[in-house]
Amino acid sequence: MPRKQIDIIVPDLSGKRAVVTGASDGIGLGIAARLAAAGAEVIMPVRNPRKGEAAIAAIRRQTSDAAVSLRELELSSLASIAALGKTLLDEDRPIHILVNNAGVMTPPTRQTTADGFELQFGTNHLGHFALAGTLLPLLRAGRARVTSQVSVATNRGAVNWDDLNWERSYNGMRAYRQSKIALGLFGLELDRRSRAGGWGITSNLSHPGIAPTNLLAARPELGRDKEAAGRRIIRILSERGVLLGTTETAKLPALYAATSPHAERAGFYGPRGPGHLGGPPAEQKLYGPLRNDEEAQRVWQTSEELTQVTIPNP
Repeated sequence: MPRKQIDIIVPDLSGKRAVVTGASDGIGLGIAARLAAAGAEVIMPVRNPRKGEAAIAAIRRQTSDAAVSLRELELSSLASIAALGKTLLDEDRPIHILVNNAGVMTPPTRQTTADGFELQFGTNHLGHFALAGTLLPLLRAGRARVTSQVSVATNRGAVNWDDLNWERSYNGMRAYRQSKIALGLFGLELDRRSRAGGWGITSNLSHPGIAPTNLLAARPELGRDKEAAGRRIIRILSERGVLLGTTETAKLPALYAATSPHAERAGFYGPRGPGHLGGPPAEQKLYGPLRNDEEAQRVWQTSEELTQVTIPNP
């Protein structure tokens, strides 16, 4: 029996400029395509230009006049983030939407970024922190909405303050949880600081539920030569319509959070189906690890120290 089609209304975004990380495939590509179809100019920072060009071609097959373009970005490199920031600052055009979507998940062995951070923490969180901090003048100019994509894995776990880079004992899933908890705490602290400083930025969080996306696909560069066993199970359950979402529904919470006039600042959006694993998007109660304001301030301060990207205190 075919699944019931699930979708949301994305408002007219003509005249808006959006930046979506991780837009060359998967959920990010779906988000970028819908933003472009709604009239936004979409900037797609990518690591692989060939993959990025294929993504643009896919978007233009859906929306022939889509305003989409690539920029170079390796989110695991602070130098690359700084270079992208300079490029966009030199273009001097306000950014109205930033979706912090890119990520890596559970490399089987510990790996590090170009700057020596554990790969998931350095990419999923520190990379997005540095990017948003670098682009802050453009985000303020656009009175931007910033949506940071976390995960159902964020419902438990903690920041491993005694060993942030997992040098003493590496656990891929715990490190992944830490990276997404830190990103979520940053997103909420960004909204608090924006309100206190009158920055005009609104920041909220989303999560895609569970769907057969590319996070657990074969990634030889991460030491994963074939898709994770969990992804095969997820794909089978998704195809049969059992509890989980699909690649189409997984993009909807972030789209809603980033564009809906009804999405709240500091809100948290995910699927409203059983266990919040699939279904249409809805506001949800913050996961426990995201509710500590002092922890969020500590994440912010530590991230400034590690990235050397300082965001002025209101």
